[in-house]
Amino acid sequence: MNRRTPRFASMGAALTTLASVMLVTGSEASDCSRTSVGFIPIDDLGTGLYRGQYQGGLYPDGSNAVPPAHDAAGRARGLAIRPLAPDGTPSPTGRCVLLSIGMSNTTQEFCCHPTTFMGRAAADPDVDHTTLAIANGAAGGQTASTWDSPADSNYDRIRDQVLASQGLTEAQVQAAWVKVANATPTVSLPSAGADAFTLVAQMGNIVRALKVRYPNMQQVFFSSRIYAGYASTALNPEPYAYESGFAVKWLIGAQVRQMSGGGIDPLAGDLNYDAGAPWLAWGPYLWADGLTARSDGLTWACADFEADGTHPSTSGEGKVGLLLLNFFLDSPYTSAWFRSSTPPCRADFNRNGVVNSQDFFEFLHAFFTGNPAADFNHDGSIGSQDFFDFLAAFFAGC
Repeated sequence: MNRRTPRFASMGAALTTLASVMLVTGSEASDCSRTSVGFIPIDDLGTGLYRGQYQGGLYPDGSNAVPPAHDAAGRARGLAIRPLAPDGTPSPTGRCVLLSIGMSNTTQEFCCHPTTFMGRAAADPDVDHTTLAIANGAAGGQTASTWDSPADSNYDRIRDQVLASQGLTEAQVQAAWVKVANATPTVSLPSAGADAFTLVAQMGNIVRALKVRYPNMQQVFFSSRIYAGYASTALNPEPYAYESGFAVKWLIGAQVRQMSGGGIDPLAGDLNYDAGAPWLAWGPYLWADGLTARSDGLTWACADFEADGTHPSTSGEGKVGLLLLNFFLDSPYTSAWFRSSTPPCRADFNRNGVVNSQDFFEFLHAFFTGNPAADFNHDGSIGSQDFFDFLAAFFAGC
């Protein structure tokens, strides 16, 4: 089994949940009885239809596979990502920046505890810790309409606070993970005024804004919302969380069709990746129907959410963090720039360049305290297999 295949088991020691929430009173209680809404995850739906007319599959024609021409373009853009100096010129001592864009759920899942994406990436020896820089641009309350123009204040905030604090510039940003939604949507599919259609237009504007602010942006990866069946507020409940996946599907499909000669999509707008837009693709697809397991085993329990049933708890953040880490490590579009070209010895647990007893004792401490760093095989849980895998690496000397 691939050592990075997630088993979506519960995490170890409980951590403090990130306090950044959006439009929530804190007094709401999740509806934990709503363990399913009866929708089929889009990746499992395939050529089937939602509401009798919207075909599934993450990509066109009910498929989860990236079309060949789009695949080739994505691989080429991944290989084009390289270290850049602050002025955007190639430099062996420069940085390439992966940036998150989005709302409170996005920032919670991306940053900055040990089980979130950035925490996992910081502890993973397979991640490039030399030239890759990861920056969390997402923030609570920042819905889709706050990102759809290059003049939006969010981009100035990222430039002046997020990037500057790490000694980075807009010219070094070359890839992004985007997860956006609208607050309190009221119109669902199949209405012509459905929020999913509004999102397509907004996300089209967002990717063009990204290309303006970050002229060296090569790739943008989208994820849609996690399950919202437990939601106790009108912030972004079902079916809007589920239907946001169709918005992402339609946006990416619009770029695929346009680059194949199908013309500019009237909702998404011009998505030419040779001109004013980056190349677009799915990141990890995050929705599953509550406790009804998806084909890969993903489920969402009530405990994976905060009291409002909308924002992820520590365990929910950890699920998304693991999915994101696995995606960026293993995707053929990202591994060239996300993975370390010279990964350190795995048994060098404290990464000081030497494998000795200190590594053994530090691993044991992490293991018995439930520290996510002890998830040695990166399967989402800490168990005996991590212990045996570490021992094998330790006695092999690497």
